[in-house]
Amino acid sequence: MEEEAETEEQQRFSYQQRLKAAVHYTVGCLCEEVALDKEMQFSKQTVAAISELTFRQCENFAKDLETFARHAKRTTINTEDVKLLARRSNSLLKYITDKSEEIAQINLERKAQKKKKSEDGSKNSREPAEAGVVESEN
Repeated sequence: MEEEAETEEQQRFSYQQRLKAAVHYTVGCLCEEVALDKEMQFSKQTVAAISELTFRQCENFAKDLETFARHAKRTTINTEDVKLLARRSNSLLKYITDKSEEIAQINLERKAQKKKKSEDGSKNSREPAEAGVVESEN
């Protein structure tokens, strides 16, 4: 039992290290882009510090999102939780709200297309069947 817990802890640590490496890589790429655009340099220590802060902030965001969902007696985080998280930044909240509405609109359009397709398909599948019955009677 203790061995399983230790193995699980090692796996969690390994996963966390891979996530940190991915964040560090992404921050490094972003810093390179900014450095080229603004004609400046970022030291390795600066990239590492930004990476660490970003990772910690993401951990805090994840915990907050879990808490919001749990408070609402849900097990799934939804867009309302994300909006609540972003409420202190007006520009971020506006961006998330706009994207959320855009995605909702796209989903509605897809549902309408799917419904139309299924209605067309059921009409078409009935018509040949009726035609087939008429042909076989002759």
